[in-house]
Amino acid sequence: MKTLACSALRAWLTAVLIVTLGSLACADEAADRGRAVMDKWEQAVVSIRLTVKMRMSSEGRQLNEEESTQEIRATVIDPSGLAVCSLAEADPSHIFAAFMQEEGYQWEVDITGVKMRLPDGKEIPAKVVLRDRDLDLAFVRPEEKLAQPLAAVDLKEAADAQVLDEIVLVGRLSEAANRIAYVALDRISAIMQKPRKLYVPGISGHNFEKGSPVFTPNGKIVGILLNRLVASPGGGMANGPQWVAVVLPAADVAEVAQQAIEM
Repeated sequence: MKTLACSALRAWLTAVLIVTLGSLACADEAADRGRAVMDKWEQAVVSIRLTVKMRMSSEGRQLNEEESTQEIRATVIDPSGLAVCSLAEADPSHIFAAFMQEEGYQWEVDITGVKMRLPDGKEIPAKVVLRDRDLDLAFVRPEEKLAQPLAAVDLKEAADAQVLDEIVLVGRLSEAANRIAYVALDRISAIMQKPRKLYVPGISGHNFEKGSPVFTPNGKIVGILLNRLVASPGGGMANGPQWVAVVLPAADVAEVAQQAIEM
């Protein structure tokens, strides 16, 4: 009886060991794929430095005005330097409006200066050429034609994703971390179909910088990580807006980007 118990215990421990080693092997493979995707695409993730002037008014009377500088992330989608970022990150005026619409306040945001900072540290004067508030898209382009093309993600080389498919997010940290590239592994947690198709990432995606590209494990672009903002019923400070991180499919980004390319 004791021998049978020992044999059963050994069999159980062996099974646990096999499962554990298998899980570790899968984790190592996922990490290898993530590193490969980052190595391939990190040069296409840039920083955008914006000088923003914000004004608040009520009943036609200006109450406050201030100017600040902020830095956000963007994905280069054309070798000419055209890049896409989150409009909510670049111009938060509609977010403030959603908070304050019932309070009688109006917000105006003027972007008075734009610089595109490349991974090598070079800064290029740029401008915002197109905004799409519904999709949370803003497109930034260098003011002058570049002497050399930039590394760019080809939105035409795209892939669809299913719920629980693995995705790889490639971003760039802030100035405090020397703007080095970083990567996260995540999965598609849901897919919205209305009002349009949007992928909802897991926890890593919700905490990742918006404007970053999202890839399949083999390096094909899925879309761009953005915000979906919905005003709460009643508005006001106590009820103001709800938002969720979403991945806008590459095809939808490309369709709007075509307008920016033609401008």
